[in-house]
Amino acid sequence: MTMEAMTRPDQGNEPLQWTPVFAGAIGGAALSFIFLTFAIAVGLGVSSASPTWRDTSAALAILSGIYLILQALVSFGFGGYIAGRTRRAAGPGATDEVENRDGLHGLAAWALAVLLGAALAAIIGASTLNRPSPRSAQASAAEPLLSYELDRLFRSARRPQNVDVSSERAEAGRILLTSSSHSGVSNEDRTYLVQQVAATTGLSPADSERRVESAIANSKAAIGRSRRSTIILAFSLAAATLLGALAAWAGACAGGRHRDGAPLPEWMTHANRLEQRKLFGR
Repeated sequence: MTMEAMTRPDQGNEPLQWTPVFAGAIGGAALSFIFLTFAIAVGLGVSSASPTWRDTSAALAILSGIYLILQALVSFGFGGYIAGRTRRAAGPGATDEVENRDGLHGLAAWALAVLLGAALAAIIGASTLNRPSPRSAQASAAEPLLSYELDRLFRSARRPQNVDVSSERAEAGRILLTSSSHSGVSNEDRTYLVQQVAATTGLSPADSERRVESAIANSKAAIGRSRRSTIILAFSLAAATLLGALAAWAGACAGGRHRDGAPLPEWMTHANRLEQRKLFGR
């Protein structure tokens, strides 16, 4: 037994052990998926194919961003803890070196979990784009962002049901997207839209012009709300990803200390005492 222990290589001295990394990444990604699914179920997901998602307030977008950050802290911290707890100890050594190795495994699990999430999102997005649609040949970038405005723009009770206005909708959608630009919809495009609406719906030029003006104003407001929510969520996603790296490092260090039977880091001990004072000190 002594000779076998001396001749067997010490696997704990490996700079990176991939089994704990994969375990931590899968655990963190699974917990994050559960949290995100719950958020969508309770209405914290402000991105949807439904036209009503554009009417979400800034408060809901901020709340969704805060939830995104909190779930990232919990999920990546959990994944880092698994990576640090299951890593094989390298034997006696400096405490700082052990924590650095545990933290490195937590960061590796965080990076792998982020890549798994990005790959899953890319696969879902590709399947959504490749899904056949009856308007796929004439679909524009305005769908589904301005689908409701386009429905109202070409709504007509006198048009036969078998008439296809997909090309008109696509062209009008591309024009309405310019409503959020610095110069707005040009006079030429505005006149062209009035003519298209009058020819398609049978409305008078005056009614067609009023409908076009209303569609331009509503499209500009819808694009503005969508842009605002997108900026808030993009910032929250970046913050959640970066803070998740810190949580993975801290979780891996805590898992490594539990593995070695050592006390928690000093800052974790102070945080635990603070919570106990809040709970029992009253």
